[in-house]
Amino acid sequence: MMSRREDILAALVATLDTALSARVRRNEVLPEKAPAEGLVILRDGDPGEPDVTFNPRTEFYVHRVELEVYVPRDPSGGGEAALDQLLGAIGAALRVDETLGGLAENLTPSAPETGALAIEGGAPVLTARLVVTVEYLVSDPLIH
Repeated sequence: MMSRREDILAALVATLDTALSARVRRNEVLPEKAPAEGLVILRDGDPGEPDVTFNPRTEFYVHRVELEVYVPRDPSGGGEAALDQLLGAIGAALRVDETLGGLAENLTPSAPETGALAIEGGAPVLTARLVVTVEYLVSDPLIH
């Protein structure tokens, strides 16, 4: 039996992996190059301190999961359109089921922070970082 947190993180990976043509990985190290179809790395993030209610005891988490998005920089200097399309596909995938099959109360993606990254010995990549806030309830943070 997995914890609710692990179920949610696994469901997020599965949701993105199913919907995107880009590769989706969890807690991976930064690769030396971005694959042509793009790469999304989910970082488990921080569940934060829960709001606790009693009788019965329930903990409400507002968990901040990070998504790192990478696309190769076009040799002619472009690539922004590909990054934008991938970000749009991520948004669409997350809107399909904002409760992740009933595991979460809600999930909300942030606006992306974009940039470029030079990789030593490799081609530059365009990057985006966004936070997906997942709200969920548990009776025990280690079990359910």
